[in-house]
Amino acid sequence: MNGRIFSKVKAYMKKYEMLVPDDTVVAGVSGGADSVCLLLMLCEIAKEVPIHLVVVHVNHGFREEAKRDADYVGQLCKERGLPFFLVEEDVRAYAKREKLSEEEAGRKVRYFAFAKVLKEQTKGKGKIAVAHNAGDRVETMLFHLFRGTGLAGASGIKPVRENVIRPLLCLHREEIEEYLAEKGVPFCIDRTNLEDTYTRNRIRNHILPFAEREICKGASEHMWEAADMLLETEEYIRKQAEKIYESCKVTIEGTEQKEEAREVINSKADAIVLRADVLTLQEPFMQKQVLLRCLEELTGHRRDITSVHIEDIRKLLNRQGSKQISLPYGLIATKEYGSLTIGTSIAGNGHCKAKEKGPALAISIPGTVQVPGLGEVEFSVFSYEKTQIIPEKSYTKWFDYDRITRSLAFRQRETGDYLTINEDLSKKTLKNYMIGEKIPKSQRGELYVLTEGSHVLWVPGYRISQYYKVTEYTKSILEVRLRGGLFKCQKE
Repeated sequence: MNGRIFSKVKAYMKKYEMLVPDDTVVAGVSGGADSVCLLLMLCEIAKEVPIHLVVVHVNHGFREEAKRDADYVGQLCKERGLPFFLVEEDVRAYAKREKLSEEEAGRKVRYFAFAKVLKEQTKGKGKIAVAHNAGDRVETMLFHLFRGTGLAGASGIKPVRENVIRPLLCLHREEIEEYLAEKGVPFCIDRTNLEDTYTRNRIRNHILPFAEREICKGASEHMWEAADMLLETEEYIRKQAEKIYESCKVTIEGTEQKEEAREVINSKADAIVLRADVLTLQEPFMQKQVLLRCLEELTGHRRDITSVHIEDIRKLLNRQGSKQISLPYGLIATKEYGSLTIGTSIAGNGHCKAKEKGPALAISIPGTVQVPGLGEVEFSVFSYEKTQIIPEKSYTKWFDYDRITRSLAFRQRETGDYLTINEDLSKKTLKNYMIGEKIPKSQRGELYVLTEGSHVLWVPGYRISQYYKVTEYTKSILEVRLRGGLFKCQKE
């Protein structure tokens, strides 16, 4: 009979590609039925697939019989010639120090120990095998549903997550005990699993037995099957969300607006920038999946990211103008015209870091100056011949030098800055011009402009002031050339 159970586990491991030849596998073995079964199964697998098996036992310091359990696991390993590592940790003290529940603290301590041994053995490469079974998966599924969850939580524990594998997730507890009985291998009993101290224990000891007895025979098996379907559904949706994410992510390469993308990306630290117009075309559900994918990339996990946070970002996405909201882990989501930015370039108080204002850069004519965001800018003057053609290149601009009566400077914007916008020389404040051109708020204060006092001659990448344009009456030309041609003009 145990041949059938072993074949079931072997097929499950193959389905999810849990092992490859020459893998080092760190197995967490507590001495209970599940983990002893895992150890025996891996020993059987090792006869068919060359793997290096290492065992780690963690003593949490909770129970008097914990030393007995450690000795038993050590003896199992000695009989089989397996490397054995014993890790002892005062989990209660750790939980108190880190302000965690004892259950969560124990989980963190175990996985830290497994990862530490794996790193020592293989510099981090290889697998960590843990002994969750089908019942654990169903308990976790219910636990997540009771608290509120999405597809990921509804599918319960995953067979593979990063380098952690769960070969026994396909077995029910009865099958595990049957396998051990036929092998003639005893196991330790952890009495804390019979207590109702932890939420999962209450689900295991009361809710699931009631469901099996009073609602539907085979309820746990049906839930396990549903979890498998939900896992497949989640994987499909994840792939679709990834395609949408790639289609609306702002990058420098492969976009028609490379310079705009470069400006946006360079102004963000640890941020993801999305094209709002593309994302808003998607169904609300897929919008949420893409946003969740962004947050997971920025934080490394989904803990404390709730449906409320995702819905808040989605509402922000569909608002007009520039808005922003605060999120967990110090993230800020900002909607600026055509882009949605989620980033961590913030101060500890939850607001964007205020960058120091750059110095005004005096201009020598002729001469050159190094301008942040533009590179080297060259200035020269020459007489204007009416037969000369005014350049239309975005990185070379001509101005009527005779109209310039004061010193010029490249600087960031200041209150009172303006430019002239038509032949009647009507004025518009620089702030209103930038808003009208939908220049993101985060860039307005950093953009260097060419000025004469408060009069702006040129907003690089956009336009020059009408007042300084070359006319038939111009005698001398001021040529301003960006060496390397960094900017693509948009409104000149």
